[in-house]
Amino acid sequence: MATLSINLQQRAFSFRNFSTQHKIVHHPTQIRCSSTNDASESVESSSQFKEIRNVACGFLAVWAVTAVSPVIAGSQRLPPLSNDPNRCERAFVGNTIGQANGVYDKPLDLRFCDYTNEKSNLKGKSLAAALMSDAKFDGADMTEVIMSKAYAVGASFKGTDFTNAVIDRVNFGKANLEGAVFRNTVLSGSTFEEAQLKDVDFEDTIIGYIDLQKLCLNKTINDDSRANLGCR
Repeated sequence: MATLSINLQQRAFSFRNFSTQHKIVHHPTQIRCSSTNDASESVESSSQFKEIRNVACGFLAVWAVTAVSPVIAGSQRLPPLSNDPNRCERAFVGNTIGQANGVYDKPLDLRFCDYTNEKSNLKGKSLAAALMSDAKFDGADMTEVIMSKAYAVGASFKGTDFTNAVIDRVNFGKANLEGAVFRNTVLSGSTFEEAQLKDVDFEDTIIGYIDLQKLCLNKTINDDSRANLGCR
């Protein structure tokens, strides 16, 4: 008898929504695919049946892995909001490793945090793989920050200063970056789908050709900013 067994463990996540605490607990999932060699069952011994069985088992295993891992199953599915009472303040420390490749020692969940006009505590921090959706950074000084693989969909960066920062593979979808400053900023692999880019300063921005072509498709960029970028 041949047996394929896959054990999948899941963590329990807890998060607070206003004053109510919710807890989601998932139990281990096991997938078992087996076959028995029986001379009386000629169908089982056929190579075609074995191939179909193996393919079906493979699909079942893939389904189970994606079902228990929201990140694998869908790139836009995010983990529950952290219940750490100091999660917003953790941006002032940032991550201590990884920097340029989105690797981190501790996850940064900055969703819905308000850093409006923060002028000193975000400068030069590493915010690798930070979850920043729906957070407010309006008027903040984020010069020399390192944002690698951060998720900033729907966040507000109006007037935020990113001078000399490294903005690598950040998702700014539907974010408001009106009046933001990307002066001498490395802007690689980042996306700005449906983002507001009115009056953004792109002077001396370092950006690849393909990324530039995609960025120039944004209709909210005004003429001066297009000139700085070199949009045609």
